[in-house]
Amino acid sequence: MSETPQRAGGRGTGREDGRTARARATRARIVAAATRLFTTAGYTATSIAAIAAEAGVSEQTVYYAFGTKRAVLTTALDLAIAGDDEPVPTLGRSWVRDALDDPEPLGQIRRQVAGAGDIYLRVAPLLDVVRSASTTDPDLAEVWTANIRQRLSVQRVFTEALARKTALRDGLSGDDAADIALTVLSPETYNLLVRDRGWDHSRWQAWAVDALTRLLTEL
Repeated sequence: MSETPQRAGGRGTGREDGRTARARATRARIVAAATRLFTTAGYTATSIAAIAAEAGVSEQTVYYAFGTKRAVLTTALDLAIAGDDEPVPTLGRSWVRDALDDPEPLGQIRRQVAGAGDIYLRVAPLLDVVRSASTTDPDLAEVWTANIRQRLSVQRVFTEALARKTALRDGLSGDDAADIALTVLSPETYNLLVRDRGWDHSRWQAWAVDALTRLLTEL
């Protein structure tokens, strides 16, 4: 039920929904514009004014919607990782549940790599922006550190599930297994192979499945 009282004739809810939809569309346009600028000009060189001009809105609209340039970037990052603006964390996503529920260890690894690959198709360039800017911008250093921590938490859940399905290689500890998965499925590795070395996405995906299988299990 709506928390906004409905006005006579039911028109109040419709007007509120219209405003919400317009605000959501404006935020999406700002995020898309910022993403284009961040990934071409870089974070430091991209100003709020440039984002506003690219999005076709006023600077005040950007400030009203997000407050800071960092908030624009983190929102863009969250949306690219998720693939939508639904408030569902990574571990609650259907592809993660499907991977964790797969009874076969190799099936889990394949689903895990496919899901990570889908994310990197959307977010790898933007993550590279964050990583690069984090060396000189303390705010983005925090964002990058938090992103690594979040990815590690996800990989720990995956490796714990894998260990329940098959023995880890040579008594590998859970922490070491998560670190290995974090490295293999990192945006740095993805960008190195796909962007810098010219691998296509399917080749990276096959390599990542093979690497995780060999490094984590006796399969």
